[in-house]
Amino acid sequence: MAIIALVSAKGSPGVTTSALAAALTWHRRLVLAECDPAGGSILAGFLGGALDGPRGIGELAVAELRDGNLETAFWSQLVDLDAPRRERLLLPGVVDPAQSGSVAPLWQRFADFLTGLERGTPPYDVLVDCGRLHVTNPPWPLLRAASVVLVVTRAELPDLSGAQAMVKAIERDFTEHRVPPGNLRLLLVGDGHGRTEISRVLRLPVIARLPYDPRTARVLAFGGTVRA
Repeated sequence: MAIIALVSAKGSPGVTTSALAAALTWHRRLVLAECDPAGGSILAGFLGGALDGPRGIGELAVAELRDGNLETAFWSQLVDLDAPRRERLLLPGVVDPAQSGSVAPLWQRFADFLTGLERGTPPYDVLVDCGRLHVTNPPWPLLRAASVVLVVTRAELPDLSGAQAMVKAIERDFTEHRVPPGNLRLLLVGDGHGRTEISRVLRLPVIARLPYDPRTARVLAFGGTVRA
């Protein structure tokens, strides 16, 4: 499975936290790419700003625009979340949302490159944190290239209403760009309406419901020891 993209339906239902939790427990080699134009948060949050020097997709964009050496520069911009095994790697997002302007012209280039990682030696799956789409320079090419797109939403009515609008927007874009149907799924966070009811109303399958777990979420957001 080449790319799994996570996108926020409304507000902040925990897209980055969910993506990081999945990355830390993934069963195969994985790259977690922070592609939220509003900015990444894992470096300053979970990793506590411990890295020396800039790292991530912003630096990668500069290298590609300057020298066209994405294939070479990519691996030097990754952070090993399970050092030194290099089985769970992080591509940090932009630090300043203003940087998204330099990254935006390369979304398609990044999508093509990340898709090819499953055929590499060794192969990697890719989780992409796309954040919210109602921002400047959204990463549409990554969503179109994804094998699965997970719309992350809380299971309460206000959030589900936003999720319904988000789903329609994605479906319109996919139709316009001739993306084959069937790759959209819902990822629920916390209690609320039932899975069957939500799936029926939004006309999408629910792939999972994550528990409301503030203690673990805080560790994933601000650093510390993650419970198994």
